[in-house]
Formats: sequence, structure tokens, C-alpha cells
Amino acid sequence: MLNGTSEDIQLVIITGMSGAGKTVAIHSFEDLGFFCVDNLPPALMPKFLELMKESGNKMNKVALVMDLRGREFFDTLLRVIDELSDSNWITPQILFLDADDGVLVRRYKETRRSHPLAPSGLPLEGIMQERKLLEELKGRAQHIYNTSVMKPKELREKILTEFSADRQAIFTVNVMSFGFKHGIPIDADLVFDVRFLPNPHYIDHMRPKTGLEEEVSNYVLKWSDTQKFLAKVTDLLSFMLPHYKREGKSQLVVAIGCTGGQHRSVALAEYIGQYFENDYQIRITHRDIEKKRGLAT
Repeated sequence: MLNGTSEDIQLVIITGMSGAGKTVAIHSFEDLGFFCVDNLPPALMPKFLELMKESGNKMNKVALVMDLRGREFFDTLLRVIDELSDSNWITPQILFLDADDGVLVRRYKETRRSHPLAPSGLPLEGIMQERKLLEELKGRAQHIYNTSVMKPKELREKILTEFSADRQAIFTVNVMSFGFKHGIPIDADLVFDVRFLPNPHYIDHMRPKTGLEEEVSNYVLKWSDTQKFLAKVTDLLSFMLPHYKREGKSQLVVAIGCTGGQHRSVALAEYIGQYFENDYQIRITHRDIEKKRGLAT
């Protein structure tokens, strides 16, 4: 079995429109030290993955070129990608190569090749059929390159830059506390409203303090409703964060809001950030903690 984590193993599925540059792409991945297979049938991927697991980290960088020749082939590929996405040892990346219809037609005419989906018809007929088949797969791709105005050298340089080992994107989770009275953060991806929880603002000696102080934090966290909320929200984020990362998102802003952004939201943002700090790069910020100190909540 592979000893590495999904961070150590790279599986790139190269697909897209016929004539958009998959040959250049596979050669570029070979230059990056990837183990490359051209035109692997999706039905063989489970066996191939078994070989990767049994290789003892010798096959931890793999690029597979997959062409879609028909609907049955397309459905099989989507099913395999779904199964891979649910695995806990590998995170597949899809590189989708595209080009404008007119460019693809010109390339077919220049090479005197027929389109694989229209071997006896016009290239544009095959291109339109292929584009329709690939709509869903394109929607799942983390990387989409339109090669219409790219020279082969430019495509190669783009791949070498984006997929080289020292340029792998870092996924950062920004956990932010805020007060609704000061407005919802415009850059928030997920917003959780915790104004339903018991409020330290109404305890005189806690009013000037913040959720960073132990007394206030303990007060906010001691309630059963708080514990139920945290159990549910951490379970939800545990499910969502890997999917955001898999989709190629570089950062995610999780905003926790109370009335003024001083007590409840601060304590809960600290808790949630610390909960995930061993699995992700975490940044905790408190937007409104100093606003109207003693009056905010």
C-alpha cells in the first residue's frame, strides 16, 4: 500500500476536445517526471490504481490521457471520477483542454485527419457532438485551458509552471468573526449566524471583555446549544473543505457572526479554527473585536 497521503500523490486526468493539445500535454507531464499513460480506458482505472497502491510510492505522480469516443465511455469515466473523489488516499485533478470550434476545424484540415466522432462526416459535426458529450466533465475540471491562441511551447510552459512540485497551491481556511451590526463580510464564502446563543453582553463584568478571554470563552462554550452547533458545523466543514480544495480553490472564508463581533463569534471562530488547524492552513481573524468595546456583543 502507498504510505503517503493524498498530498503526496498526484493523479492528473488529461481530457478535453480532440485536437486541443493532449499530445503536447502528456509530453509536458513526462518532462515533470510523471508516469504517463495515453488513452487509458476508464474501465481499467481500478486495476491501474491497485498498481499505484502496490508500487510503494514508486508511482505517486501519474498523468492519464483519456479520450471520449462515445456515450458509454463517457459515463464510465464520470463514474470512476466519482469513486476516486470519495477515496481517502488520492485526490484526482482534471485538466480539460479546449479550443474554439473554428480553431479545431482548421487544425483538422491542416492535419488531414477526420474527427473520431464523425469519421465520414464534416469535422464540425464531430466537434459539436463531442462538445455536448463533454459538458459535464468540463464542469468538474479544476484546470481548463483554452489553447486557441496558444502555441505548443506556451501550453507546455503553462503546464510546467502549474504542475511542478514546488508550485502546488496551498489551501488556506480563513475563519473570521464579525458583528452583523457592522455588515456581513463581502468576501465570506460561508456565513454562520450564532446570535441565537446565550449572550455574555448582558453580564456586566463580561461586557467589556472579548471571546479571546478564557472567562468569556468558557461561558459561550458551556451551553448545550453551543456544543450541538459546534458538532454540526464542524461535521459540515469536515465534509465540505476537502471538496473545496479538490476543486482548486486556494482559500475559503468561513465567517461566524454575532451581534457586535466581540463575544460569541470570537470564541466560536477560535474554536473552529483550532479544530481544523492540524488538517489545513488556518488563519483566524476578528474583524470587529475592537469596535465600540464595551457596547458590542
